[in-house]
Amino acid sequence: MQTLDILKPGQTAVVVKLNSVGSMRRRLLDIGLVEGTRVECLGKSPSGDPSAFLIRGAVIAIRSEDCRDIEITF
Repeated sequence: MQTLDILKPGQTAVVVKLNSVGSMRRRLLDIGLVEGTRVECLGKSPSGDPSAFLIRGAVIAIRSEDCRDIEITF
């Protein structure tokens, strides 16, 4: 299983599954992070957390902790 936290700046992937629960799952679904969504890593903060992703035309910052709950494929 590969998760979103392994994506490096400039790489793209496709969401396979969300393992988040509760309000975080709802937030991710609300921004369009559903199965089949293409995600591009735009960069990481200097400390490495959070990372910026391009999701359906919007730039979204997601913490590494939450990225580990998002399964991806290349």
